[in-house]
Amino acid sequence: MVKIKMMAHGLLLPLVAGSTFVTVNTAVRSAAAAEDPKAGDACTAADLGKRHPFIKSAVTDPTITHFKGYYITDGSTGTQSVTMSTQTVIAVEVGNTTQISSGFSIGALFKVEAFVNRTVRKSTATTNAQSQTITWNFLKPGYYGLYQGTSKVTGVYGSLNCGRVDLGGGRFATRWAERPGGTYTTFSTIEEGAVRCEDKVPAGSIMSKAQKVLGCTGAPAQAAPRTPAPAAKAPSGRVAAPAALPPGFTCLAGYYRIATPDRLLFWWNADGTAEFRLHAWAKSTRVQWQVCQGPTTNGMVEHVFLTRQSKKCLTLRAADAPTESAPFFEEACRTVDDGQRFYVYQDVPGSNLVGLQNKMTGFMIGQERITDNETMRQYSTGRPDGTGTYVLEPIP
Repeated sequence: MVKIKMMAHGLLLPLVAGSTFVTVNTAVRSAAAAEDPKAGDACTAADLGKRHPFIKSAVTDPTITHFKGYYITDGSTGTQSVTMSTQTVIAVEVGNTTQISSGFSIGALFKVEAFVNRTVRKSTATTNAQSQTITWNFLKPGYYGLYQGTSKVTGVYGSLNCGRVDLGGGRFATRWAERPGGTYTTFSTIEEGAVRCEDKVPAGSIMSKAQKVLGCTGAPAQAAPRTPAPAAKAPSGRVAAPAALPPGFTCLAGYYRIATPDRLLFWWNADGTAEFRLHAWAKSTRVQWQVCQGPTTNGMVEHVFLTRQSKKCLTLRAADAPTESAPFFEEACRTVDDGQRFYVYQDVPGSNLVGLQNKMTGFMIGQERITDNETMRQYSTGRPDGTGTYVLEPIP
């Protein structure tokens, strides 16, 4: 039986940021969101390999993305096309990635939409991709600010995983517990228009922000373009000798197997490849694993898994980190590499059922379907049918 330490977490209160508008979680939520689990709710063994996002806070801020001051003289009124310059670049981002292609990121942004009760972008997008030319019919001479803008939405999200919770008095249960999340950025509908200083506009609106950039109420607002997130780099940690463990890790006695709940298919690396796939039990060292435990981070013990045959570590490659359904490989164990670190979510005592989560990405391990030769992959929210639940047990 693998002994796993786990801390139960309570749901944090919404954060409040100092920006133009702050939305807390009294916002209207969709019917689908109301059905989502909450921290402390009961879960089952079928949920061990699943993961759910939830929104902890949201701040909306009217933002000018493109702007041009434009002077119209007598006789030059009428329809004109004006090219604007970039003021602020907003990119949709969840965690540390701007590539929104996975279920967890998209799910988080859907929950943002329900949280703030307005439409937001829920895919890879940037305001720089919007048109920077506006055509406007000027009826009066004057000094105009031509603008494009949107409501920038930023905040904090959390993650829920199902795992064993100690209720005290020798009692245990599986509960949804809060796990680390991150920050997000998205934006709402793009607006465009023209405004003069003498125009009366709603306070706190995008038009009001455009007037400030025009210089109507003090110095123009300054905003530097957002720097794109750097691409993922290969781990720079020193590679340990193949038979050596990373510092701070010790292995449990004996060897373990990782199997589907019916124990008909097991994890092992396929012939001629470094991938891990499901295969029937063949009493081969390929199917035998060392389970090694290390430091506690974010309330849970880190694990590395070494194959008995090669003494290499179960690995998610850094280049594959943002990719939904990326495969796992065996590689030489590194002293520092979160792609080789995993959290284990356990069922109640007496059961060997577990869910496995990669530390680097937060994604869960699963497979497209349960059948021989199916590759083990990462899924941002796990598998909805519960097939991301496995047996982790010592080999007799």
